[in-house]
Amino acid sequence: MQVVSLNDLEVIAESVTPHNMWGFIDGAAYSHLTKKRNRDKFAEITMNPNFLVDIDNRDLSTTILGEPISFPVMVAPAGGQRQHHPEGELATAQGAGQAKTLYTLPTGSGYSIEEVANVASGPLWFQLYHSHDDITEHLVKRAKESGYKAICLTVDVPVSSPKERDLKNGFLRDTALHDGSLRDRPDLLNRKGAGGSRDFADWDGAEFQGLTWDRLDWLRSLTELPLVIKGIRTVGDALKCVEHGVDGIVVSNHGGRQIDHTLSSIESLYAISAAVEDKVELYLDSGVRRGSDVLIALAMGARGVFVGRPLFWGLAYDGAAGVELMLNILREEFDRALAFCGYRNLSEISRDAINVPVTWG
Repeated sequence: MQVVSLNDLEVIAESVTPHNMWGFIDGAAYSHLTKKRNRDKFAEITMNPNFLVDIDNRDLSTTILGEPISFPVMVAPAGGQRQHHPEGELATAQGAGQAKTLYTLPTGSGYSIEEVANVASGPLWFQLYHSHDDITEHLVKRAKESGYKAICLTVDVPVSSPKERDLKNGFLRDTALHDGSLRDRPDLLNRKGAGGSRDFADWDGAEFQGLTWDRLDWLRSLTELPLVIKGIRTVGDALKCVEHGVDGIVVSNHGGRQIDHTLSSIESLYAISAAVEDKVELYLDSGVRRGSDVLIALAMGARGVFVGRPLFWGLAYDGAAGVELMLNILREEFDRALAFCGYRNLSEISRDAINVPVTWG
């Protein structure tokens, strides 16, 4: 099959991925309503083409918390990469670097913070699931020392959320292919496991324990790295992020994996962007599958977007080269959307680029 879209990569990936592993990658919480809504709500938004304008010398580049990337699509943290592909997070970091964009390493990466940093050529963030203070202190320190550019605190897993497909498939987490950063610290690894199940039926990283708004100052005291909070879905929580001096917000519903019956991420971004304006950098995660989705998110106020499941499709297709291909497909589609809307660079994109249904309020 000739690969011309992310859908092609998805079809190929499913065909070569073991059934149980595919269920983990593709699955979502309960009835998959939020996962489906992520795509359905993008489909409700239309773009406004503009013609007879100069679109030569288009520039797709931007900065994320001051770090330059070649275009506004980044790779989200996602558990299970090494169980899916032998090179796992190493290949994903390499593919993102080859595409000259940012990669966020998951807490439970099969390879260590240092191993990934050694092969990366693009900027890295470290995703943090907080379970115990001493584990967080240990990991944050290592991320800083290894050159990671920000700490991305994921907050939307207050309790574990079993995926019904994983339960039916009896899909278990291969413990040897996870937690590479704690490989040399079995004392900390055992404490991490005490917080919840060690199998994939219950696990996307760790349960979020013991960290509340009033403890963010403690987390920030561990490092001068920027703090990004991932998993924000409401205006109220977004405004709390601003109040607490957070540097960035990832508007995300975890791809529908953690709780069902919520708004899509693009709906949440619509409301949050209007409320926080330019007080903090906003990013969108969940449901991006086309370059037009990227333009829509930017027109709605996002600085950039993250992709999660598509990284697994790229890995299945051709490791690091497959991840790079996935990103380059989105780059080309985004460039065409930019041109059709009459823009030459990202600073020109405005809300006038899109039409949002009046029912969204």
